[in-house]
Amino acid sequence: MQVKPNIPKGTRDFPPGEIIRRELILNIIKETFTLFGYQPLETPAMENLSTLLGKYGEEGDKLLFRILNSGDFLENVTEEELLRRDSSSVSSKICEKGLRYDLTVPFARFVVQHRNEITFPFKRYQIQTVWRADRPQKGRYREFTQCDVDVIGSDSLLNELELLRVIDEIFARLKVPVTIKINNRKILAGLAGKAGAADRLTDITTAIDKLEKTGKDAVIAELREKGLSEQVIDGLTPVFEIKGDNYEKLTGLRKILSGSHEGMKGIVELETLTRYLDPDPLRCGYQIDLALARGLNYYTGAIIEVKADGVNIGSICGGGRYDNLTGIFGLEGVSGVGVSFGAERIYDVMLQQGRFENVSTAPCRVLIINFGADEYVYALKILKKLHSSGVSAMIYPGDAKIGKQMAYADSLNIPYVALAGEDEIKNGEVTLKNMVTGKQQRISLEETGNLFP
Repeated sequence: MQVKPNIPKGTRDFPPGEIIRRELILNIIKETFTLFGYQPLETPAMENLSTLLGKYGEEGDKLLFRILNSGDFLENVTEEELLRRDSSSVSSKICEKGLRYDLTVPFARFVVQHRNEITFPFKRYQIQTVWRADRPQKGRYREFTQCDVDVIGSDSLLNELELLRVIDEIFARLKVPVTIKINNRKILAGLAGKAGAADRLTDITTAIDKLEKTGKDAVIAELREKGLSEQVIDGLTPVFEIKGDNYEKLTGLRKILSGSHEGMKGIVELETLTRYLDPDPLRCGYQIDLALARGLNYYTGAIIEVKADGVNIGSICGGGRYDNLTGIFGLEGVSGVGVSFGAERIYDVMLQQGRFENVSTAPCRVLIINFGADEYVYALKILKKLHSSGVSAMIYPGDAKIGKQMAYADSLNIPYVALAGEDEIKNGEVTLKNMVTGKQQRISLEETGNLFP
């Protein structure tokens, strides 16, 4: 029996119309990155596992797609190891490379590898595909496009401020109402330290990061499962309970974290950012969210997340400050900060909000009707005139009945059809039909192309 072709779960085909709409998003993101002075960069789809492992936490490492070594990949694996079914041990011997999980770790690797060629602070953007062996669900894919923007080699909070303005500009251009949520890892570290669990920050942030998805009770249950005491869990209650506007939250935290050097540094950083924004507020919503944790290990300062207003789809942009990432690769003392836009989720949000209703997905603006071999030479003249005027156009490939050619243009939403039969050719003219209104007009061949803006 013939097997019906399909694609792996968590991946998608992109037909022409969808690509056109996605390109609208990607072009606006790219234009905004360029507007703020960021330079383009690309890195390989696969990296050495030694580069990727240990940068995303235990849960992140489990989501890495590993690539089998070429040739006899079992050559160095003993029968005893296979019988033990120790997948972790076997995997380290049969896989040396993996698909990139994000664009930040490859970026840090690039910076260290090319440190002598880079002028710091280095501002880069990167728009490429990443892969995660996650459980596919609404808004969560195994293969997706990330649009990253980072500045590395500067610890100034003006970089965080600029990234907030980049986010604000992009979503204003896309006409997508959003709320930016911001927190600081130093505050979470301060809370963990005050609760007597400074060495368990990764466990704490991994659990808290699920708060919006699973709820407070589930987060507390996970903290208990990880062996954290009730005293520690009680010490984390400000994450769940402090309310009010941004300044009220910071005031409350100052009382709770007094005596915590790390926690107070985080508060000062958030206060500074808030003060920067006061004279010239963002167009989108902006709020301090103490439950924002972002589970990735490498964040050390400000953490940022963006949610689309009125759409339950999760984060559509996120990132933060990372002070130690290049140090893992041997380049100490280089701080960076960046955010990543999820193209697929932004697309899904805009689709739900009807933002693409007026976006043309037609392959061209004009279809030239093919009357046959004798008329084809004249049709080529029309095509040349349109192309020289910058108007996208094509000739129907074959002399099918005119009705069929018209139906073809209609099905592809091509707005205009050009006809040139015996009479038009004799007079050096073209009949142009508007497929939306049905209106026709005859124009000279020389005018062809001038009617289109």
